[in-house]
Amino acid sequence: EPELYGRHTLADIGTQCRAQAERHQLELIAHQSNAEHEMVGWLHEARHAAGIIINPAAFCYHSVAVLDALKICECPVVEVHISNIYRREDWRSKSILASAATGVITGLGVDGYRLAMDHLIRLLAKS
Repeated sequence: EPELYGRHTLADIGTQCRAQAERHQLELIAHQSNAEHEMVGWLHEARHAAGIIINPAAFCYHSVAVLDALKICECPVVEVHISNIYRREDWRSKSILASAATGVITGLGVDGYRLAMDHLIRLLAKS
């Protein structure tokens, strides 16, 4: 749905975020899956990371498994949505994952990923 999500590819977003991480001597590990169990496994692996940026897509409305995996993460978590979930159908504005996130960015297109990276980089610089 390019009218909602734009025309950037996942590869475009990964390239942008990887370059941003490398400028700060950080390693970026990116994953994409429509399989809930894979997402949960990756979150378990990343629980001690410097930070997590997650676009959970439809998992944010119903996945207690992803919520539980986020709750055990010991790092900042930024939930990102390309579209503004509050301007869409009412049920889309209720992310159960937001309660486990440090912050939520919604509706800023792919810029949300850059802003999430900026936030995590600033948090790392403070610690």
